[in-house]
Amino acid sequence: MNAASGDDAPEAGLPNLKGKRILLVEDSWQLGMALKSLLRSFDAEVDGPAATTSDAERLISEHAPDAAIIDVNLRQGERSYGLIDRLIGQGVPVVVTSGYSDLPMVSAKAHILEKPISEEKLIAILRLVTNTH
Repeated sequence: MNAASGDDAPEAGLPNLKGKRILLVEDSWQLGMALKSLLRSFDAEVDGPAATTSDAERLISEHAPDAAIIDVNLRQGERSYGLIDRLIGQGVPVVVTSGYSDLPMVSAKAHILEKPISEEKLIAILRLVTNTH
């Protein structure tokens, strides 16, 4: 993630993500917790981080997400393509994060953010796809 400007408070005049449930699927504990903290600073409800698709499926069964942030490469070489496709098929907006810019197996309906993740771009995309702009 890019360095924050010193505080994680929502920008003045911009709506937050209050009441929006975001599924976070990321196998890096440090990045997952940083993203969770960032999303919570914008009043989002965050499920995760989940490090595997089975963990993500369990979270989805408990609460349907309004949007999802999903890393392509998960724990022990697992890939999240099936999870991404299923969520998109259910109408859940998905932001795919990856260290790779070319992801031919990811649906064109997904929003792709290359790592390192720009906090500003991530929040802008989430506001757009959850209609909080």
